[in-house]
Amino acid sequence: MITLKNVTLRRSAKVLLEGASVTLNPGEKIGLVGRNGAGKSSLFALLNGNLHEDAGEYYIPAQWRMGQVAQDMPETDQSATDFVVEGDTALNAAREEVTAAEATDDYDRMAHAYMALHDAGEHDAPARAQALILGLGFKTSELENPVNSFSGGWRMRLQLARALMCPSDLLLLDEPTNHLDLDALVWLEAWLKKYEGTMVVISHDREFLDAVTNVTLHIDAGKLVRYGGNYSKFEDMRAEQMELQQNAYSKQQDKIAHLQKFIARFKAKASKAKQAQSRVKALDRMEKIAPLLSEADFSFEFKEPANLPNPMLSMSGVSFGYPPPEDAVAGTPPTVIVQNVNKSVLAGQRIGILGANGQGKSTLVKTVARALQPLGGEVTEGKGLNIGYFAQQELDVLRPADTPLEHMIRLVKELTAAGKIAGQATREQDLRSFLGTFNFSGDMVKQAVGSMSGGEKARLVLCMIVWQRPNLLLLDEPTNHLDLATREALSMALNEFEGTVMLVSHDRALLRAVCDEFWMVSRGGVEPFDGDLDDYQRYLLDEAKRQRELAKASTKAETPVAEKKPAVAAAAGVQKTGAAPELVRKWKKELGQVETRLKALNDEGAVLEGKLSTNPHPSEIAEACKRLKAVNEELKTLEDQWLELTTLLEV
Repeated sequence: MITLKNVTLRRSAKVLLEGASVTLNPGEKIGLVGRNGAGKSSLFALLNGNLHEDAGEYYIPAQWRMGQVAQDMPETDQSATDFVVEGDTALNAAREEVTAAEATDDYDRMAHAYMALHDAGEHDAPARAQALILGLGFKTSELENPVNSFSGGWRMRLQLARALMCPSDLLLLDEPTNHLDLDALVWLEAWLKKYEGTMVVISHDREFLDAVTNVTLHIDAGKLVRYGGNYSKFEDMRAEQMELQQNAYSKQQDKIAHLQKFIARFKAKASKAKQAQSRVKALDRMEKIAPLLSEADFSFEFKEPANLPNPMLSMSGVSFGYPPPEDAVAGTPPTVIVQNVNKSVLAGQRIGILGANGQGKSTLVKTVARALQPLGGEVTEGKGLNIGYFAQQELDVLRPADTPLEHMIRLVKELTAAGKIAGQATREQDLRSFLGTFNFSGDMVKQAVGSMSGGEKARLVLCMIVWQRPNLLLLDEPTNHLDLATREALSMALNEFEGTVMLVSHDRALLRAVCDEFWMVSRGGVEPFDGDLDDYQRYLLDEAKRQRELAKASTKAETPVAEKKPAVAAAAGVQKTGAAPELVRKWKKELGQVETRLKALNDEGAVLEGKLSTNPHPSEIAEACKRLKAVNEELKTLEDQWLELTTLLEV
């Protein structure tokens, strides 16, 4: 188990924990919660050994293996599969021991090394890694793509897969859902529920915490308070405690006031001096109950729209996608993702946009927001349509070198030039005051946006949207960097908003609270989803299972094709290929040689595996394992050659 006893933890001069004590038991799934800046990440640093306690005692079992998501952006040409496989530290150690053992004549060591390699899962490591990669939203065609070919968000998903690949007794996850779509989030929840070790997770997604945790650890005023139960249970118990504390504080204040009144009245009278002095001592001895200082709540509201056109917009035969790159060859067609959409968006609608990763949710929102042009069809906007757009990447609309005040001033100028100012106050002092309502006060209004946290950037985007008084809100993953309090404020503001909302989010609590209908983006189209989020979650799990089974079937099909159907493939190739006859004969001859060798190696491999199953002498185990490794490596090379030759014959 993990124990902290009277631990003090500092970051520079700031005391984050003081006299904190808690016990975390093996196998518990702990949600770590607290205000931003309370010390959650610093506690993680203590757990993983990057920080040490300044006072008190901290203990973690020395033999525990730890898994956590690396925060650096990976830069490597390795394939996605190989990168994730390398996350298995036990497998890496076994591979290194095999290499070292092979350099010696110690057959016992080689035998143990090969058995350890087998026990570490060498035979199915790529399959395990690919199951993680596919579960986190990648396509089958991307499994062998270089890590460097993916964007930053997708590389962080690979870092998450790498952490899950690592066998661990303690798993530390800091905001693991930030880069995930809802389909990947549902898969991750299912995976973590089956994880057998101890897990500590920081997250601002209440439904995720409810699904995967059974203990909540709250950092509050430098202390660690443990609650049995998930996040919802924690909220209920904390509310009860806060009410009890407030009642106790109020009673104590009444008692203090009564004592002070007695002291003030009688301390100058000789006959009452002794009693007054005893009251003074009673006050000194009294252990003061702290007043209830609730966490600073953040709230805001959307102003009433200047008008509400109905319909807001209509789409007739619209195709969504991306134009060809600027450097593309002339005549290169655009990339169509969603097509033939016939939909109207009405005043007051609250639409949640669902769909598996890559189906076109963000493309749909970007096109409606005018960030992309439709590739076909017609989008007709209602008169007076005023769109407020929250992009998935805040920096799509923010300038890192500019300050919040400069962003607001530029927004005023742009809208004034476009004749879209709807009665908002535009003086600099008014803009400063408005920024203050979003917690940008004092010097923060002149701080460069690039130096701000993700949550602060998200608040600034919300501030700019609210100031514009939109009547149609397009929100693409608005909660990625928002803490729980700000998510709650956004949910309340959206519920009171009188305009129309179109929302893409993996935050199910927000979707449930805000949306009363759902659109499904799937297989190149947009259709109403007849069901609720629980139905959609079941659909995602079934779809993920189907995709895994297809990938597994495809992998299994590769070897039988090579072994059982080469003659048919070659014969078909002779008929299809347009190559010179002498080349065809050469390729056929090489193909025959490869097939003969493939059969011999498969037979030899079967014999070696049979031999290993009979528990032979260590020296024989070492020799057999060494030979089996060589056979498997040659098989892989020959299978690649076979595929290349059959492809040539089929051209």
